[in-house]
Amino acid sequence: MSDIKAPKKLIEVALPLDDINKACIREKSIRHGHPSTLHLWWARRPLAAARAVLFAQCVNDPGGERGYKAGKTRKQADNEREELFDIIRDLVKWENTNNETVLKRARLKIRESWRETCELNKGKSGFDPDKLPAFHDPFAGGGAIPLEAQRLGFESYASDLNPVAVMINKAMIEIPPRFNGNCPVNPDSCANNMATWTGARGLADDVRYYGKLLRDQAFAKIGHLYPQIDLPGQQVGGKATVIAWIWARTVKSPNPAFSGVHVPLISTYYLCKKDQRKVWLQPVLDGDDYRFEIKEGKPDNPAEIDNGTKLGRGANFKCIMSDTPMTSNYVRGEFQNGRAGVRLIAVVAEGTRGRLYIPATAAMQALAETAAPTWKPTQKIPINPRWFSPPLYGMTSYGDIFTNRQLTALTTFCDLLPELREFIKRDAFVAGLPDDSVPLRDGGNGATAYAEAVSVYLGFAVDRSANYWSSLTPWGGDFIVQTFGRQALPMVWDFAEGNPFSESTGCFHGAITWIETVISNQFNSAKTDGISTQQDAVGQTISESKIISTDPPYYDNIGYADLSDFFYIWMRKSCGDIYPDLFVTITTPKTDELIASPYRHESKLASETFFLNGMTKAMGSIGDQTNKSYPITIYYAFKQSDSDSSGTVSTGWETFLQAVINSRLVLTGTWPMRTERDQGLKTSVNVLASSIILVCRRRNKNATDCTRKEFLRELKAVMPEALETMIGGAIGRSPLAAVDLAQAAIGPGMEVFSKYAAVLEADGSAMSVKTALQLINKQIDEYFGSEENNFDPETRFCCEWFKTYGWKEGPFGDANTLANAKAVSVSGLEQSGVLTASGGKVKLLTNDEYPSDWNPLADTHNPVWESAHQLIRELQTSGEVAAGKLLAKVHKQNEQIRKLCYQQYTWCERTGRAGDAKLYNELLAAWHAIESAALEHGAVDEQPTLF
Repeated sequence: MSDIKAPKKLIEVALPLDDINKACIREKSIRHGHPSTLHLWWARRPLAAARAVLFAQCVNDPGGERGYKAGKTRKQADNEREELFDIIRDLVKWENTNNETVLKRARLKIRESWRETCELNKGKSGFDPDKLPAFHDPFAGGGAIPLEAQRLGFESYASDLNPVAVMINKAMIEIPPRFNGNCPVNPDSCANNMATWTGARGLADDVRYYGKLLRDQAFAKIGHLYPQIDLPGQQVGGKATVIAWIWARTVKSPNPAFSGVHVPLISTYYLCKKDQRKVWLQPVLDGDDYRFEIKEGKPDNPAEIDNGTKLGRGANFKCIMSDTPMTSNYVRGEFQNGRAGVRLIAVVAEGTRGRLYIPATAAMQALAETAAPTWKPTQKIPINPRWFSPPLYGMTSYGDIFTNRQLTALTTFCDLLPELREFIKRDAFVAGLPDDSVPLRDGGNGATAYAEAVSVYLGFAVDRSANYWSSLTPWGGDFIVQTFGRQALPMVWDFAEGNPFSESTGCFHGAITWIETVISNQFNSAKTDGISTQQDAVGQTISESKIISTDPPYYDNIGYADLSDFFYIWMRKSCGDIYPDLFVTITTPKTDELIASPYRHESKLASETFFLNGMTKAMGSIGDQTNKSYPITIYYAFKQSDSDSSGTVSTGWETFLQAVINSRLVLTGTWPMRTERDQGLKTSVNVLASSIILVCRRRNKNATDCTRKEFLRELKAVMPEALETMIGGAIGRSPLAAVDLAQAAIGPGMEVFSKYAAVLEADGSAMSVKTALQLINKQIDEYFGSEENNFDPETRFCCEWFKTYGWKEGPFGDANTLANAKAVSVSGLEQSGVLTASGGKVKLLTNDEYPSDWNPLADTHNPVWESAHQLIRELQTSGEVAAGKLLAKVHKQNEQIRKLCYQQYTWCERTGRAGDAKLYNELLAAWHAIESAALEHGAVDEQPTLF
């Protein structure tokens, strides 16, 4: 089928990137009802990104010589493209996640494009205009992409090697459509004939009902371990429900005078550190023992309260009895030799007016220690300090990171599930579902399968609870911090043990509520089937003739299999008999997992080779099988810290790209999307992690080799125009933010590189991706270098001076020599208002040193450098509108100001000047809004032609 006519898709030409990025950033702050809260998975892509990418991947671009309508004018193509942009702008809004009007419009465009493609390939096999191709994600992970494919009308297939990921995808795309539109089967809701149960709302209601029943049954068995407590002081006689018990790990004092005392390892004495309320533990020494009183107000010694018994990073503490330092080696030795313990230090309870903080008692600790779990996980935690700290302290198995009371609670909930499943099955049969005894795994949709479906979500609630019921959960001042606060299992010294039966943080009711909300909100627009299976991406054949979009592992960033064992052990216990084929192994598969983990291979080089070879095979298989009418889209999470002085490079990025090229794929586009959280923007641009969306097609089988010289010649021809488009902005979007330019610029360069079978070096060897990336980055530098020659002399001076001295003072002699070379004088530069010169020293003005009353219309000479930094000052101090008013007065410098900021950002980012890079990026990111404000005010001297 090599003669397939495949029109270019929208994603290969243009995207409304600003709108997608804004939606992605906003979505990262949304929790309630988001699929990510169904079950934890690491590094999920935002739904907005997945939805936008899939839509743009599946609709034909209206323009270009391979456009689908002959004789179309550029204006017609632009208008049609803008219509597609409008659909994307609506699609990515969180409020429109299940908006059928918006989704229907998108689905119609997808089908329209497919019919046009079928018309071009009339008579060829596989081109049925009435049947869309199916979709497949071979690295399905957290399931965002398969879910959005299903939402857009595709039959959706998800596969992953990891059983936990497979289960998550089953819960998202396979189970809900099977019971779409079903009424709930629980007695309470069955009695309410007035209710309307659309989509998966009936399923959600049953998860709520039977989740409460499971909680009640568990309480009947182990509720005595979680009693209410008597309130002290003026509230004597009253009782309160405990939210959390605060424990501290302990070791024997190193001081011989207190050798029999186990002293606490406490990271902070604060229990609450809000501005309006501060509560802390006050240690009280009593002979050879100690206790803690609860204090509230403003402490006299806030630094001491903040530090607890800690003396520094890691396991460095002091003895509470004698102030004797305890080194990391000492503390680690105590743990490894079995001499560590725990001590209850405080209790947090539910009060009528907020949290109550109550001193711990020996009786409270004694009660907790009566818990006797009937089962304890024995699976070993990996010996990998990068992701797992507990083994360094003798906690070698997963069972070791739970207290006995936590183990008792988790095993009780798991053990009750099979019995509860029979209740659900009985109720389902009474409610009218057939008792066909066909299980869920075999495609059943009767009473047996339905009971198992509800049980899957209840098992997820146990997993969610385990994430809050371990001894690796710190008290966050008002809530229990989940075990996986990051993509690792770090050591926690003082931890909060949640109450499963409270109505507050970390309770089982909360887990059920989160899951019920996701089912009710997210799984109501699925009109097509979904299938989730366990498959290794290297050998799978599911992709045959399907549309592919996928988010593969990121080299060595995340140890998915090792991390997911934490959940696998509980999922296996709660749901193992529902999908027995998924849980035949004691832990998740590790050997074939496509990550570059040195701890799993002999060396870093061996792990890199394993990743490269495996990913090449996987991508080659995908390329061979994919539906050739569509490009493949591949996500790669890219961190700004992966950039250095030579440009945008990293071992993982290079190796991944090398695998893509080796698999005979051609890059036809790259799109940087903000798919990660951006809380750190105020301090560093390096936290601006993006996903690079690679758009690929199979390389022409007749592709030839080219020489390095030919590659460079073509690169020099392609890159300037591509960079101009990115900096100037494409149709329907404002210019790229500076932080995205380096990644986006890889696209046109790698498209040139990847279209050849090989680029040959002088010695006949094939050029590596690493070398190609270096040459592409060199072209970026040369582009900005040539643009710098177009700046005024003062700006050229400032650019060169900044590279050497930044905002610091430099010798007058150096400044004078450089000024002469640029055909200006130091005194002239001072008069231009860009620097100060005195005492034999010269210094560029920082942004905040520029005068706030500057009027460029009254300035006899204002360099581009001055205008750019005045705009940065105005944006930082007064906002976009004020900056727009200023831009209206220097409108003739519009293009040069932006190019200067791109150039400055690139240099600052590569040389580690994160704070400066951030300011240039912020101006460029706000450029569209600033320019709009400038247009409203108009140019002072030639108002009709502002830009």
